[in-house]
Amino acid sequence: MDTEIELKFLVSDAVIPLIPALITQFAKTVTNKPSRSLQNAYFDTPSRELRALDIGFRTRCADHQCEQTIKLAGDVIGGLHQRPEYNLPLESSRPNITAFDASIWPHGMQISAIAANLYPIFSTNFIRRTWLIETDSGAKIEVVLDKGEVSASGLMEPICELEIELVEGSRDELFTLADKLVSQSNIRLGLYSKAARGYRLADEKPLKPSKSIGFVSLPNNATQEQALIAAIGFGIRFVQKHEQCYFDKPSLKTLKRVTDGISLIRHTFWLFDDIVDKSTTELLRTELKWLLSELAWVENAIQLKTYTSKRHAYYKKINSAPELTQVINDLKELQPSIDDINRLFHSARYNRLLLSLTTWLVDKQWRRSWGQVQFQAAEQPVAEIANRLFEKDWQDLHQLLPEQKTLTVKDYLDLRMRLENSLLSGNCLGSLFEKDERSEFRIPWLDISHGMYELSTLEYLKQLCAGQDDEELAKIQSWLERKSEFLVDAMEQSRLASYKISPYWQ
Repeated sequence: MDTEIELKFLVSDAVIPLIPALITQFAKTVTNKPSRSLQNAYFDTPSRELRALDIGFRTRCADHQCEQTIKLAGDVIGGLHQRPEYNLPLESSRPNITAFDASIWPHGMQISAIAANLYPIFSTNFIRRTWLIETDSGAKIEVVLDKGEVSASGLMEPICELEIELVEGSRDELFTLADKLVSQSNIRLGLYSKAARGYRLADEKPLKPSKSIGFVSLPNNATQEQALIAAIGFGIRFVQKHEQCYFDKPSLKTLKRVTDGISLIRHTFWLFDDIVDKSTTELLRTELKWLLSELAWVENAIQLKTYTSKRHAYYKKINSAPELTQVINDLKELQPSIDDINRLFHSARYNRLLLSLTTWLVDKQWRRSWGQVQFQAAEQPVAEIANRLFEKDWQDLHQLLPEQKTLTVKDYLDLRMRLENSLLSGNCLGSLFEKDERSEFRIPWLDISHGMYELSTLEYLKQLCAGQDDEELAKIQSWLERKSEFLVDAMEQSRLASYKISPYWQ
């Protein structure tokens, strides 16, 4: 068995000629291997039993020799792929999955039944260029450039990937080379394997943006450190997933999911501040803040789009005021273009941030500042910490939103960030608790959070109407005031109802 430790990058055609010079600058010696044409077929059952277990089974032929490979479930963090891999010579035209040692399979896997139902799902065919480099410290790294296509059922997607795999030596050298690579534009970290892309193509299930952040998956007995690792890994994958969704189908709402993932990572640093010293995340937090600032326009852009959508009540009102329509259209013209966002996601700074987050996570850099207190805190069951944290959050919200007080538009807008952070804590740790009880408790607060967003949408339009002596704009202002009042009344009902629901962590 080999365990792959590799970083995957997606590259543009413009970068390909630069790669030999880049790795030559980094390495002490470079061995250039002959190019190879690789034909690969991936197998599974009609019900995708291997896929469900995160197992990849493929055949590969090159230079008149064929082999079959099993890749078991592993870890993917920010482009770093670590998976156990098993290879056997292929003796016939049909693969034989039962030839692999029975001990490698997950418990309860019915290998004989699976073997009887295997058939080819998709293929990947590409030209592979390979360089073996040795660094000054003696580490050996294989650099692979694959260019070709993945195809299934008459559909095709191009492959243009660069992979760097640690053969021997320190993993630090792998990350150092990766940093050198992402310093170039048009190279970005790749989350999805060729197999993942092939399955999506074969099953005609394109990657789609998530409707919400969801919950970090945690075992009930997770320690605080395990929960930290899970939450940061979840956040990185969430950002990368929606980055890819944007390339596949650009959308403002998809960009909003990217900012949600960034916010969750920042919140996680705060959430686990008793084991994560600020000194270990200072640079990361600075760069996360930069990235959020680069995408700060997205919410207003979504609001402007809402104002001019025929599906919304705003459209008819705004259409009656040509001056306001012109202001909105002018603002939309100032927004970054799709090409601008593509450049951001290909930029060295953005990809260095993802690489730095990955390095921080894989190397457990938060441990560098630990003393005995932090070691003990890290081993505490995170469920106990979640109970205390949620209870404190709940008491704080009671003080900020007292049951007896009638809240105003300003009250809600001022507390928006505070409530969103409280909900993010639930995204990080909520999976430790019973789903139905958790959902019942969170629904009113999610309604209130959505109401806060709607209030901000109304307030932004009020600002665009303000300062102009126009009868139509005055009518719109009055209409917006009434909508705000109606919305606050509904939010107040949700808030008062929420106090009658027992907290799910008690």
